[in-house]
Amino acid sequence: MNVEGCGVLVTGGGSGLGEATARLFAQRGAKVAILDFDAERGQKVADEIGGFFARVDVSDSDNVEVALKDIVAAFGEAPRVVVNCAGVGFAKRIVGREGKLSLDLFDKVIRVNLYGSYNVMSYAAQAMMALEPMENGERGVIINTSSAAYQDGQVGQSAYAASKGAISAISLPAAREFAQSAIRVMAIAPGLFGTPMMESLPEEVTSAIIKNIPFPARLGTPEEYALMAAQIVENAYLNGTTIRLDGATRLPQR
Repeated sequence: MNVEGCGVLVTGGGSGLGEATARLFAQRGAKVAILDFDAERGQKVADEIGGFFARVDVSDSDNVEVALKDIVAAFGEAPRVVVNCAGVGFAKRIVGREGKLSLDLFDKVIRVNLYGSYNVMSYAAQAMMALEPMENGERGVIINTSSAAYQDGQVGQSAYAASKGAISAISLPAAREFAQSAIRVMAIAPGLFGTPMMESLPEEVTSAIIKNIPFPARLGTPEEYALMAAQIVENAYLNGTTIRLDGATRLPQR
């Protein structure tokens, strides 16, 4: 799919992977809509790329429904590409110190990462179904963000790994369901990337992390994630699966 002139929706587009993705698609001539909980950062990126912005809690389905309607009104049609980057990475042991449980954190991570992606995918697919097929016959592409942690979850990442594993698992059944509407569904599972969360770590911690990455021996860049998303959009035969983007790294136990 050539995105020039098409609508592209990026959640979490105010920073990190989402920001790089929004900027790349804008550079390629797309009309970009950003949904982000951080209004200041999201609006700033949208203003810089000439895009649309709405402050949205993706875990709130009503919030998402209204935002999709506003995007359709602003663009004149539904976005043909959706990239779900919004998410949280909170970590905590299932049973922590003094036997304290982490049920509240599990619920929060699942709601934002999994329910949030599902909400956006649902309303976006519903809107895409009204679009006319493009020259190659497809109507749209939905890309969800999993994580290398869905296979290599570390101690304390049970909630995060569960949310990202579900995102990976949903790709095939969603792709099969939406096939009749010519909508593809894919997932990207990033490894260790230079996002604001990672950049906040002490240098010695980052250095130790990089030692586990075979090649290239560095953190991935948000621009490389964005390029992967763009390549998925361009390659019409990619559907229903998860692509690890990780420099061949496998996360250690801790």
